[in-house]
Amino acid sequence: MVSTVGAEITRMSSKGQVVIPEDIRTALGLVAGSVFAVYGRKDADTILLKRIELQEPAKAFEEMANWGRKHAKQKGLDVSIKKILESQHK
Repeated sequence: MVSTVGAEITRMSSKGQVVIPEDIRTALGLVAGSVFAVYGRKDADTILLKRIELQEPAKAFEEMANWGRKHAKQKGLDVSIKKILESQHK
C-alpha cells in the first residue's frame, strides 16, 4: 500500500526556489541540506523531486580503492604501498 502525505500549494520565487511545505517536510523527515534529483516532463506539465542519499566522499573513495585493489590483484599486480612508492621513485 502506498502512503501519501497530501497536497499543498506553494510558489516558485524569482530565483527558481520552491518551498516544500512544513507538513510535508516533517512527514518525510526532510531537513536543511536534503538532496534531491529533479525530473521534469514538459508534455505532462510535471516536476518530480526524489530525495537521494549521497555517499560520504571517504566511503566512496574507499569503495573505489577496494575495487581497484581487487582488479589489480586479479591481473597479478602488486598494490602494496612499498611497491607503489618504489615505482614512484624510479
